[in-house]
Amino acid sequence: QDKEKLEIRKLNDPPSADTVRDMIKYARNVIEEFRRAKHYKYILCLTLTLLACELLEICELSLDKMGAVFEDSNVYMLHMMYQAMGVCLYVQDWEGALRYGQKIIRPYSKHYPSYSLNVASMWLKLGRLYMALENRTAGVKALKRAIAIMEVAHGKDHPYISEIKKELEDH
Repeated sequence: QDKEKLEIRKLNDPPSADTVRDMIKYARNVIEEFRRAKHYKYILCLTLTLLACELLEICELSLDKMGAVFEDSNVYMLHMMYQAMGVCLYVQDWEGALRYGQKIIRPYSKHYPSYSLNVASMWLKLGRLYMALENRTAGVKALKRAIAIMEVAHGKDHPYISEIKKELEDH
């Protein structure tokens, strides 16, 4: 699946090999910069919200730049979208987090095995976001998808599954 994970946009004038190589280098650098900035987030407690906004801006600018060359299913794009979703969750921007999660779930379902906990985790996040935004129908559907995967991965009697089922009953 490496070819799919590194998919390039289909353009009338395809990017040169040098452009793709430069974009991969850029993507790796911005991911590393993001990791360093996240590390400082824990040190700079008083400026957390400001830092989160800066991190989200880094994500959005990087996604715009990389999106000119890479498909949304490209691993570099997915990594940055996942980081952006995390920042949105941190600042309680539920709509923003949901938008990123909706973009991530399809490629995750394609790249990861059928019963991957990465996919289950994303369905769980989406389900909880839908519920928080009062879209019960979509929330129930997403949570049930998470449960279906987790039952295979963890077993039907796992405490995580009981917890999610209780969430469904309480809503």
